[in-house]
Amino acid sequence: MNKGVTMSQKESERIDVMEKLMRREMKHRHASQLLGVSIRQSKRLKKRYKQSGIQGLPHKSRGQASNRQIAPSDIDAVMAIVKRDYADFGPTFAHEKLKEKGLVSFSVERLRQAMTAEALWKPKRRRKGKNHPSRSRRSCIGELVQIDGSPHKWFEDRGPACTLIAYIDDATSHVAHAAFVSSESTWSYFETIKAYIQSHGKPLALYSDKHGVFRINASKEGSAYASDSHGYTQFGRAMTTLGIVVIHANSPQAKGRVERLFETLQDRLVKELRLQGISTMEAGNQFLPAFLKGHNRKFAVIPNESENLHRPLHENEALDVILTLHEERTLSKTLTCQYQNKVYQVHTEQSAYILRHVKVLVSEARDGTVTLFYKGKPLDYSIVQFHPKTMDADAKDVNPTVDRIKKERVHPKPAPNHPWRQSLHYHKHAEERSLVSQR
Repeated sequence: MNKGVTMSQKESERIDVMEKLMRREMKHRHASQLLGVSIRQSKRLKKRYKQSGIQGLPHKSRGQASNRQIAPSDIDAVMAIVKRDYADFGPTFAHEKLKEKGLVSFSVERLRQAMTAEALWKPKRRRKGKNHPSRSRRSCIGELVQIDGSPHKWFEDRGPACTLIAYIDDATSHVAHAAFVSSESTWSYFETIKAYIQSHGKPLALYSDKHGVFRINASKEGSAYASDSHGYTQFGRAMTTLGIVVIHANSPQAKGRVERLFETLQDRLVKELRLQGISTMEAGNQFLPAFLKGHNRKFAVIPNESENLHRPLHENEALDVILTLHEERTLSKTLTCQYQNKVYQVHTEQSAYILRHVKVLVSEARDGTVTLFYKGKPLDYSIVQFHPKTMDADAKDVNPTVDRIKKERVHPKPAPNHPWRQSLHYHKHAEERSLVSQR
């Protein structure tokens, strides 16, 4: 009868394999693959199992001192130095100091164990799971607006998946604006914040996640969508210009109102769209105002204070200019600058020396229109040179972009002045001329 044996999980799994080998239900080739050992080692294990039973399966060196064990005298010598000179040091810092002087030959973890045994170091407790206490609402409308986007199959199988961007007031849970867009992009947020401001005014602050539209999470050199020269994203720069503070939440629970809103909408709105037979973003955006009116009537609450902190736009705040892509460029001696693989030549009636080496603002609209500004005034320019064209596209937009390129490049439609068309036109009139000459 086998006595109690301490075995690891890996060693206990060998018992069933050994039993099958003993009953000749399995060959050593298959057993070695299951055990992760060589065929010779599986034969050794079978021999030990046959002689000693389960007690032959654990490793023979278990319970014996390691050949690489640090001598207790070496640990005692180091601990004497630690008690004398580094008693209030942490293990890592103490190890660094001892290593600088060549007084320690073992790892920092071994030093930590020795200091713990001597009560010179108290291990820190493992952090418990984060607790997310509920945060009280803001007091006034327009004080804090939570913003987020939710990619989802909003039209189920009737239409393509898209993203719903929503703005919910923190004080009331009132959904002030929502819109279906193709994806969470800078342009999508520009369009939705423009509609929000035109309807309600400028809020004091926006509460968002750490999406790349709102926050620079990594360096993206050369991308017009990444950031401007001051370290803001394009959206962050626009909000700073408008005097709107963007606050980034550290967790989804922190902006729980907008997260719970999407949980509700992914249930209720999807079913409402199904009942209405809506399957496109355009029709969905037309339906949203009526839906949100009923939603707010059911779920919105009264604010603690009646004051509305939304602010109107100033006369010098042109949304059509602010909510565009901005890049800063320096004019050359010939009053040229480059942007998106194009060279822009500035024309001026003043002396060219005035604009040499000055910084100008390049503004690109959604339709690709580019405007150069100097001290807030647009400059006259012409494009003098084209560079090879490149494109920026999100992962979701790659396939549609390639399909469009394929249609344009592989099967192009001949222009009216194409040589093929001209040749047909020429032959037709040549035949007419020959008939006239014969008459």
